[in-house]
This record gives sequence, C-alpha cells and structure tokens, in this order.
Amino acid sequence: MLKIIAVGNIKENYLKEAIQEYQKRLQKYSNIELIEVKDEGLVDKEKALFLEAEKIKKHLSPKDYIITLEIEGKMLTSEEFAHKLNNLFIDNSNLTFIIGGSYGLSSTIKDLAKMHLSFSPMTFPHQLFRVLLLEQLYRAYKINNNESYHK
Repeated sequence: MLKIIAVGNIKENYLKEAIQEYQKRLQKYSNIELIEVKDEGLVDKEKALFLEAEKIKKHLSPKDYIITLEIEGKMLTSEEFAHKLNNLFIDNSNLTFIIGGSYGLSSTIKDLAKMHLSFSPMTFPHQLFRVLLLEQLYRAYKINNNESYHK
C-alpha cells in the first residue's frame, strides 16, 4: 500500500489530470491512497507548521513506514529509488510519503520519518511535486518489473 499525505489542495486542472493518470497507472502495481490536508496559508511559519503537523498525524498509523520529502533528504537515482522501494516492501506493507506545504514540514513530522528523501536541492511547488512523486513511483514499479518505460 502506498499512501501520500500532502499539504494543500490541487487547484489547476492540468495537475489534477496528471495526478489521476499516474494514480490509474499505479493501480496495476499497488493500492494507493492520496490524502490532502488543508494548508494554513501564509500565517506565522511556526504556527502553520504545527497545525499542519497535527493534521498529518491524524492520517498516520503505527504500521506506516514514513518517508518525508524534504530538501535536506537523501537524493537517489531512479534506479536506486526503485531498489529501495523493493527492499522496503519486504518488511513493510505500508509506505507513507509526506509532502509539506509552503513552509515545508515540522520537525515533529520529520522526526517520525524513517527515511528523508530529496528529489533535488531546488524548491518545487508542492502541487507539482505530487506529480513528480507519482511519476517516480510509477517508474520504480516499471524498473522493478523489468518493463520498458521511457528514459
């Protein structure tokens, strides 16, 4: 089971369509749940991080292997990511990815993670990042199943 918890709502139709397309493709390989929690907007940073963390925690269970997406995390190639996912599923039935909002993620959420993952030292819009994560998850399944996919 893949679970993605993301702060904020998708507003743009083209991003909604891309997310739906990758969710559809991923269903062949795994159950996937996408959970959106409301962002707190551009209020006080610490207050926003705290409130968003509380909302995220409501969707976590003790059986979740938590992976946070953050700039400070470890960068992997697509092949390394695929191999890591394959190994994680040996001992874990639920992989939970957490994408923060405008201010990132609270340290309380980062502390719950067993893996801190970064796609780049660049900052991406959190709405667009969902598409990037879903695409890389799909690519990982294709790699792990020795199926062709564009490079």
